[in-house]
Amino acid sequence: MTRRTLPVLAATALVSSLGVAPAMAGSLGAGSLGAGSLGAGSSGGDTTTLTANITELNDSGVESTAWLSLEGNELSVRIDSSGLLPGAPHAQHIHIGGANQCPDPDQVGTGFEGALRTTDAIDSYGAVQVSLTTEGDTSPASALAVDRYPVGDAAYSRTFTVTDEVAASLRNGEGSVVLHGVDHNGSGVYDGDQVSDLDPSLPSEATDPAACGELNIDAMGSLSMGSLGGSLGSMGSSGSTGSLGSMGSLGS
Repeated sequence: MTRRTLPVLAATALVSSLGVAPAMAGSLGAGSLGAGSLGAGSSGGDTTTLTANITELNDSGVESTAWLSLEGNELSVRIDSSGLLPGAPHAQHIHIGGANQCPDPDQVGTGFEGALRTTDAIDSYGAVQVSLTTEGDTSPASALAVDRYPVGDAAYSRTFTVTDEVAASLRNGEGSVVLHGVDHNGSGVYDGDQVSDLDPSLPSEATDPAACGELNIDAMGSLSMGSLGGSLGSMGSSGSTGSLGSMGSLGS
């Protein structure tokens, strides 16, 4: 098989959905996360706060923390990470379904030297229900829109609207935050001979899970909006992917 890399043009043009992968096709919800899909009475109500301690998968060395605040159908998210591949985009999602938990980090997968690939753990964390993009659509259709995800360890903060179904799951403490993109061979770019289980035009390294954290309700109310940072609701520098020129390291 020809060695594959993720060039800049492919990265900026890709807007594929996880739903196109045969292993995932039946597991994604059909609803859009746009406001038009919200039912009456979907706004207002008490605020639910959740946190996730996100720990490494695939020996990635990634550590991360996510803070979520849900009021009605408005969801505010902040994620701070370290250890992600510099200069590379990292897809990040809220997965809901399956057992609503992260896989065992020692689970053997079908990837590079037994690495865990995304669909290997679908029974644990379920399907993508929210794409944590920096701008635009946040539905499962943007699951692999790599030009709209943070690059490297860039902090993420955004406020957007979710469906009634997603909001209900989050209020029940259901779901996991999963970060993707692992440099298995230490080359400094996404490459390798094995293709992604989600999109055969990508190397597996670009979509393999790097870290996962189960969402837990902050029952004590210790999570304040102040802890989410002042940039929630505005993308600013913390939520930006930065210049697409910085993605040049993805090619070979």
